[in-house]
This record gives sequence, structure tokens and C-alpha cells, in this order.
Amino acid sequence: MSQSAQQDQHIEPGPALNPTVPNPARIWNYWVGGKDNFPADRLVAESVNELVPTLPLTARSARRFLADVVNRTSAAGVRQFLDIGTGLPTADNTHQVAQRAVPESRIVYVDHDPVVLAHARALLTSSPEGKTDYIDADLRDPAKILAAAGQTLDFTQPVVILLIAILHFVPDSDDPYGVVSTLLAAMPSGSYLALAHAAGDIDAEANSEGARRYNASAAAAQFTLRDRRQVARFFDGLELAPPGLVPLNRWWQADTTDSLEAADLAAYCGLGRKP
Repeated sequence: MSQSAQQDQHIEPGPALNPTVPNPARIWNYWVGGKDNFPADRLVAESVNELVPTLPLTARSARRFLADVVNRTSAAGVRQFLDIGTGLPTADNTHQVAQRAVPESRIVYVDHDPVVLAHARALLTSSPEGKTDYIDADLRDPAKILAAAGQTLDFTQPVVILLIAILHFVPDSDDPYGVVSTLLAAMPSGSYLALAHAAGDIDAEANSEGARRYNASAAAAQFTLRDRRQVARFFDGLELAPPGLVPLNRWWQADTTDSLEAADLAAYCGLGRKP
């Protein structure tokens, strides 16, 4: 089977897209400065922006964090990346950053949003030395993800699991901690978990009302805000890399104190290594 055919094997036709219904991937695309969105998406995005005007900066910072994590772990010798909750293609997607650093890197994207699925072939490019694949699957089905990703990734070698702005769409009733634990259990020592997650304890009143507005308008994916203690639970058993679990804006700063500031972006990020 050719590399191109191998790369397309997990893609199946998705349901018809409806531009009149707000879509989480397109709303995020608008915040990050992309063009793949419609008036219905922009209406929701701007409504939430009225309460949380830093959301576009948060979205762009999350993309910057992803690129930083990929570069940092590539420098540490990791050559495999499992990007779950891929979102719509933008500049510097995971495979572009990873294969620019190390051409033989292997990347598996995972998403189940039909909007993302329609753009999936734009992600399925690769350096000749590496490989990129796409899986149509839900984060809440880690067994399916691991079975499909295992066709591209070697789970005897370290893998970086990227959960960027996706876990806050998994309610407690769907056991997000169990999902993350299942994924990590399949990874060898030296693997990493990187995540960015909406914060419930930074500018709590405005962000709580922003989440309520979002949930009322984009029912396909509901926000669950979590505080720092709750986000930290995802890293149980892992060694946090410097600067630890911090608001997104502090990832590149020297200030890693636990006290929150008014200027902090309302999202936590962290990178943990499996010992």
C-alpha cells in the first residue's frame, strides 16, 4: 500500500455540514484568526468575547503552546505525536512543526467533528521520511483511538499525547480522568502528556457566564470549566516539566507563583513526562 493510501485509510464520509448551526471547531477557528467559519459561529464567538475579551489571545497562545511542546519534546528525542481534538488546520499544525524539526516524525490526528473531518485531507501530508495519519474517533473512546493509532505509532517508543483545548468538552459524567489514564497506560516510559484546559478559577464570574453563553448557543459540545486542582489531577503520576501547571500566558514567563493575577489568561497548560 502506498504512503498516500495508508494515510487516507481512516477517513470516512461524515454527515452533511450545516453552516447555520454554530460549530465548536469553527468558533475556535474564528478565535485563532482563521477563515473557516460562518456568521453563526462568529455570532457565538463575539457574544462570549463580550464577557471574556481575551479568548482570541487564549486561542492563539494555545497554538503557540502546542508548537513549543512539539519542539521541546522533539529536542528531547521523541518522534511520535498523538494529537487528539485536532481542530481545523491552521498555520504550524503538529506534523509541520514536528517534521520541520525531525523529518522522520510520525503524527496521528484524532477528531470526530464532521467539520474537521471535511478538512482532514489537508492534514494528511507528510515529509517523505515520516508519516501522518488521521483517525475519526471521539476522545471518550480511548480504546478505539489506541487501536487505530497503533497502526502508525509504535507504542514501545515514547509518544507525546496532545490534548489542547479538548478536555473541557468532556464532562465529569464521561470520566475524563479515566480517559486520560487509559491513554497514558498504553504509553511507555518517557512519553508525555501536554494539555491546555479552560480555567474555572481565573476571572471566575466572567468565565462562568461566558461558558453559560457558549453552552446555550453551541449545544453540540458543552464547556466544563475546571480549577487548577482539578486540571492538575490529569497529571497524576507524571513528572511536570518546568514551569509546571500555569496559566497559558506564564508558560513563557519566569513568574510561576500559585497566586493568580487579573491579567492571567483563563486557561491552564502543562507538560508531564511519564517516568
